[in-house]
Amino acid sequence: MALNIADLAEHAIDAVPDRIALICGAEELTFAQLEERANRFAHYLIDAGVKKDDKVGLYCRNRTEIVVAMLGTIKAGAILVNVNFRYVEGELRYLFDNSDMVALVHERQYSDRVANVIGELPKLRTVLVVEDGSDADYSGYGGVEFEAALAQGAPDRDFGPRSADDIYLLYTGGTTGFPKGVMWRHEDIYRVLFGGTDFATGEPLADEYDLSRQAVANPPMVRYPIPPMIHGATQSATWMALFAGQTTVLTPEFDPEAVWQTIADRKVNLLFFTGDAMGRPLLDALLAAHDRGAEPDLSSLFLLASTAALFSASIKEKFLELLPNRVITDSIGSSETGFGGTSIVAKGASAAGGPRVTIDRNTVVLDEDGNEVVPGSGVRGIIAKRGHIPVGYYKDEVKTAETFRTINGVRYAIPGDYAEVAADGSVTMLGRGSVSINSGGEKIYPEEVEAALKGHPDVFDALVVGVPDERYGQHVAAVVAPRPGAAPTLAELDGFVRSEIAGYKVPRSLWVVDEVKRSPAGKPDYRWAKDQTEARPADETKASR
Repeated sequence: MALNIADLAEHAIDAVPDRIALICGAEELTFAQLEERANRFAHYLIDAGVKKDDKVGLYCRNRTEIVVAMLGTIKAGAILVNVNFRYVEGELRYLFDNSDMVALVHERQYSDRVANVIGELPKLRTVLVVEDGSDADYSGYGGVEFEAALAQGAPDRDFGPRSADDIYLLYTGGTTGFPKGVMWRHEDIYRVLFGGTDFATGEPLADEYDLSRQAVANPPMVRYPIPPMIHGATQSATWMALFAGQTTVLTPEFDPEAVWQTIADRKVNLLFFTGDAMGRPLLDALLAAHDRGAEPDLSSLFLLASTAALFSASIKEKFLELLPNRVITDSIGSSETGFGGTSIVAKGASAAGGPRVTIDRNTVVLDEDGNEVVPGSGVRGIIAKRGHIPVGYYKDEVKTAETFRTINGVRYAIPGDYAEVAADGSVTMLGRGSVSINSGGEKIYPEEVEAALKGHPDVFDALVVGVPDERYGQHVAAVVAPRPGAAPTLAELDGFVRSEIAGYKVPRSLWVVDEVKRSPAGKPDYRWAKDQTEARPADETKASR
């Protein structure tokens, strides 16, 4: 059984060639059309000298070309590198160099940034440019227009041998430090992130044709992943749809009103997003449409799925009011672990803390001695994943040794997320240890405080960091973006959150900002929040806990 991503996609292509695979605006591609374009792309790379395991960067927003390039890169035997389109020159230079990139696909609007770094990267010889309506000049570094490149490539499926051991590289920026390339075997990432295991039962699918057989037997579902393709969750949603003969809707920009209209127009069944950063604007747009009696027809939508970022209970509750009889899920996972667990959101869920989920059979919570935490013990442990886990980080043996550890004879991926295990076995996520706050010896996890803050009606978004404190070493500082026209005070926030969290966790300093900075996928930028607290005095500070 060859669990290779290119093979899995080709099984579905052969099973349902005339079915719609991708939609972006007015553009539609069938599975057969996707296949031809991906083959042409792969042959262009090979003819340009791209070899087995060479790295190909994908520097695009969500559109059909990025999926063509993803599949074509793997067909060519190369390894794709996801590039954050918010990166500036220094970050791009680091990523292009660190990944040993030899080819790049980028949207035309990013030409200036590419031009400013490519001269320092002798390995990067092949550049394809996707037209996006801009007029940036890419002639200085020999960029080739994407469609012209496809025209030069052969449409045939005649590629070299493949293996389940081929590498899938997923670069993660994380919450601190430089981006790291997480190296997965194809079989492993398929099993934990791309649909090779039934997420409901935990059972692995029978064989490599399982999903393509389901494609023939069932009408296609329509999936709509909103986060950019740089995010592992959107790559996952797209591959799962391709393997199962389903349809994926893509949009280059996040426009909340347009999302709901697209769901109505394209009869979307499954909507994927990342936590509050996307959930709150979506909710506001839906409320506005509801208030003016102009809600789009959302009858096709039955699942709203959030993953990989804090999704506040207050927002979940309101979604359930506006969209009754739908399923809302909140999942955990990371680039280092894949899917870790999920919860089905119910009305009346607690507003405090991070996600409370049922973890999968290969996810555990370990104490300081490497033993599994006893449910209901109150011990805070660290999330660990066993079984199908990554090989390690690309070109980083030190970080690999820190994250991928063998404990009591079992190899785990331990990216640094802390959690508590309730008596019923459910797990409450506390957040990443690298951004935890130590105040008077007490560890405070930002997500727990952020969830409480964002329950306040005047708070649109918030991040929490630690700032120096003469008495306690650190105290909790809140960087808050109010709702338009609102001006919550520290005293108001203090009184509100004390009903949800212990007093030592309550923010003692407040910085008010116009907008909280997050990644394009909605993940928190704690480095930015820390910079805000260091750049100017707090807007308000209180003395006591």
